[in-house]
Parts: sequence; structure tokens; C-alpha cells
Amino acid sequence: MLRGVAMAISILAVLVLAAMGIRRYVAFLRHLFVPNAVTAGFVALLLGPQVLGSLTGDSGRFSAGLFGEEIIAVWSELPGMLINVVFAAILLGKTLPKLSAIWRASAPQALFGATLSLGQYAFGLLLAVAVLVPVFEMSELSGALLEISFTGGHGTAAGLSSTFSELGFAEGTDLALGLATVGLLAGILLGTVLINMAVRSDKITIARQQEVAGDEEYDIDRIDRYDVPEELEPDAATSPLTIVAGAIALAIGLGWLIQQSLIFISVLIGDRAADETFIADIPLFPFTILGGAALQILISARGWSHLIPRTLVNQVSGVALDLLIAAAIATLSLSAIGSNFVPFLLMVIVALGWSVGALLWLAPRFYGHRWFERGIGDFGQSSGTVASGFLLVDMSDPNATSGARDSYGYKQLLFEPFLGGGLMTALALPLVDRIGATWALVGATILTLLTIFAGVQMQQKTADV
Repeated sequence: MLRGVAMAISILAVLVLAAMGIRRYVAFLRHLFVPNAVTAGFVALLLGPQVLGSLTGDSGRFSAGLFGEEIIAVWSELPGMLINVVFAAILLGKTLPKLSAIWRASAPQALFGATLSLGQYAFGLLLAVAVLVPVFEMSELSGALLEISFTGGHGTAAGLSSTFSELGFAEGTDLALGLATVGLLAGILLGTVLINMAVRSDKITIARQQEVAGDEEYDIDRIDRYDVPEELEPDAATSPLTIVAGAIALAIGLGWLIQQSLIFISVLIGDRAADETFIADIPLFPFTILGGAALQILISARGWSHLIPRTLVNQVSGVALDLLIAAAIATLSLSAIGSNFVPFLLMVIVALGWSVGALLWLAPRFYGHRWFERGIGDFGQSSGTVASGFLLVDMSDPNATSGARDSYGYKQLLFEPFLGGGLMTALALPLVDRIGATWALVGATILTLLTIFAGVQMQQKTADV
């Protein structure tokens, strides 16, 4: 068993290296800034049982693809484990400033990001209630796919696979991974188009003066997925990788204790079995964020920050996320997407339409001055990843004169623990399952309108000062 796990991980690592070579010679992968892990995952999918295996037939030499059933079985389990590493590392190794300082630096950014995410729930649930459930007989849980996929990304989609299965919507994982892939590519492509349109427009003030060229040197793989401004980073220090790995493992353990404590309390209050509680439907990974935060507070209080340098935390988290994405895409069920192609296409249109509309209509009302540079980062995150947002911010403001990169980085400390894969994202599926899509739609709509009102009011007060 251990030999099979080692072999499966080694093959994924080799495929990521091969993806680097492929990207060097395939221009559109570079121009669309496709991460190497995504390319590696699709290479594994093509060489696996679903594509190569189906082409050779059941009796062919490669009926199970190049990798065999044992390797595929390990890959299918990896995302659910590695997502805990990624989320435990989000706040670990960061020197956290006071909440008031974060809020002053990034409040409009956090509110706009929350509006985009909550709007994805509202429009997704509306689509489910009006079309997906009555017309295509899909699960009501399909209404939560937009935020999970487009803002949460591949990691969140894969991490929620057990929740999808336990709630009777196993194909939701495959749909979410497919949506995350389309969102990542379409978000960067649309973002680049929007930046070029802004440069040519007389109505939009943008720091960039020339259109984005296809040969510019940007690389999404070099951008920290959970990057923050340098002011938030601890001093650089050389520390053994094992200490960082141990700290992440401890953060995961603390997250598990928090989860089990909440389950125990809910059992006492509700007088029901542990597996019947609402908390039991929530996966472990959002609790690891709390575990990492608690551990970081202790580390900072004891003066041990030099033992957990953020650079090494990023490296461990980056390896886990690369392997997670590659494994998740490699085991993606093409039949699940094919049998739900029309609903899949409708969800893509609704998600991207909301993100573009919110950028062009709401962002000026949230930010006022330099609204495009600030809003384009949130647009990138709402359709791809945190790194997609940084990439588009850097494209729109190459010389970093607008302050958008810093405020976008600060925003992650308020946003990531809750939405885009945080606690609220993890709560969405069990909540929709418990109260139904209609009531969830009502709640998501109210929350979206509240964040819009708060963002617009904040901008008006700032403009009046």
C-alpha cells in the first residue's frame, strides 16, 4: 500500500515536470497562464482509463490507461487529504496585524469580494430553483457549485468531494472541478480582454497605458496563492523544513480537535448521534484554518516566529496544492460532465456574466478612484484563484502605483477564512441540504444586497470626507 502511494505521488511529480516542458513549447498555455499542475492533471486524464483506456477497449493492453487501477485509486484519495495541508497553511507563518488595521486597508476590497461570492450563491441557487432542478432534475446542491468552483477553485472542489458524496450528489465533485478549470481559463482570458478594453477606453482611468501583449513575462505559478504584502511577512529566516511540516500537521490536529469539540457540543444540545449533526457534514479543512490561526497566535506570543518562516510554509503548501490539483483533474469523471453538459454551460454563463457585470457596474460604486485596478483583482479571484487576481492586478498596474496589489493582499486575511473555500463555503452544501435551495436563495440574496449596500455606503462616506 505504501509503495503504491509513493509511486502515485512520484508519477504526479514527474507529470508536473513534464508539464513545464510542454508549456515551454505550447504557446497558448503560456498566453493563458495555465498552471503546470492543471496541465499535468489533463495529461494524466488523457493517459488514464477514461481516455486512453476507452480508446484501446476493455481487452486492450492499455485498457486501464498507463497507470493502472491502484495508482488511480490513490489519486482519487489525495485531494481530500492534501486540502487540509493547504488550508492549515493559509495563516501559518504570517505576522497578523490588528484587525482594525486590516479593515482600514482592505474593507472595500473585502466587501466587494464578499459581494461577488455571495452573488454567486444567489445566482447559482436561482438557476437551480428555476432551471436545474425542475428541468434537468439535478440536485438542489447544484446551486452552490458556482462559488465552490469559481471562487473556491480546484482545491476547494476536490476537498468537498466527500461532502458531495455523503449528501447524495457525487457528480457534484466532477462538475465543480470542470467549472473550476473553465473559470480559471476564462477568467484570465476575459480579464486580459477587459484590461485591454480599459486601456483603449476614455471612460476608464487605468494605470497601464499600453495593451497587454501576448509575450509579456507573467507566470501564475510564481505567484504565491495566499500572498500578502511584504509588511505582513515575518523576517526571512532559515529553518528546517521538518519544523514547518510539523507545524502544519499540528495545525491540522488542532482543527480536528475544534471540529470534534463542536460535534460533541451539538450532540449534547441536540440529543442526537454524532454523525447526524450539522457539524458532521462539514469537512475538516475549514477547521484547519482556525487551527493554523490558533497556532500562529501562540507562536507569535512565544516569540517563535523565526522558526516558521512564511517562505517555507509557502513551499510546503505549494507542493500540496500542485499535487492536489493534478490528482483531482486526473480522476475527473468526463461522463459526469458530458451527461450534464447543458446545465454545466448554463452555470459557466451565469457565473462569468455575474463577475463581469459586477466589475463594470458595482466596482466603481465600491471603490471610486482606481476602481478598475482594485476590482480586476477580485474579478480574477471570483473566476479563478487568488493568484489569478494578483496576475490581473499586475497586468493592469505594472508599476504598482495604484495601491491595488497591497489592498488585495490585505483583503485575503479577511476573505479567505470565510469565503472562497473557507468556513461559509464549507457550510454551504450541508446548509442547502438542510433548509432547501429556496430558503438558501432567500438568505444568499439578502446577504448579497447587504454587502452591496455596505460597500456603496462606505464609498459615499469616503467621498464626502
